[in-house]
Amino acid sequence: MGEVDGSRARAADGGAAAGGERLAGIILGFPERVARELKAWRASFGDPLAEVIPAHITLVTTTLTQDWDETVRHVREVAARAVPFRVGLDGTGSFRPVSPVVYVQVKEGFEECVRLHAELQRGPLERELPFPYHPHVTVAHDVPEERLEEAEAALSSYSESFTVASMGLYEHDAGGFWKLREELEFGASTDRASGSGRAG
Repeated sequence: MGEVDGSRARAADGGAAAGGERLAGIILGFPERVARELKAWRASFGDPLAEVIPAHITLVTTTLTQDWDETVRHVREVAARAVPFRVGLDGTGSFRPVSPVVYVQVKEGFEECVRLHAELQRGPLERELPFPYHPHVTVAHDVPEERLEEAEAALSSYSESFTVASMGLYEHDAGGFWKLREELEFGASTDRASGSGRAG
């Protein structure tokens, strides 16, 4: 699964869509302090993606769309109906053995993330997912098993809480990088929903 990044990280599939098709991703960003702390933890477990992928919760991952303008309208409409909510991070979990991933669990705000995901993954972004959607914050991915175990233990008592009030719409560009196209404030008019501010 390709992770969305605000600073030009390559997606896992390594390239943009062909022809007029484009790849979209949508995330909830974190306050700078929390993002910086989780980045440091991820780097400490030897995950090279720590340097290029900021801490976030993915709402929509690497989804093909054939109509970018319609996709933007759709995401703006979902954002306009949404309201800010609290996210509470607490403890760790893992997708092993299916995937070599350790994550920080989303406790508070889990259902809000699920509802946003369900609304977003409709219309121009509708597709069948290989696994059920599960909000989480990756802290170690595709590193040796002992580092995964270290990550799961080290952050088992991690706890943090903050408000999210926007979501970022990203495009996987022709160079194979994720680039922020719009940061959409929750509850904003669809006429005003644009720009490149930070979430959280």
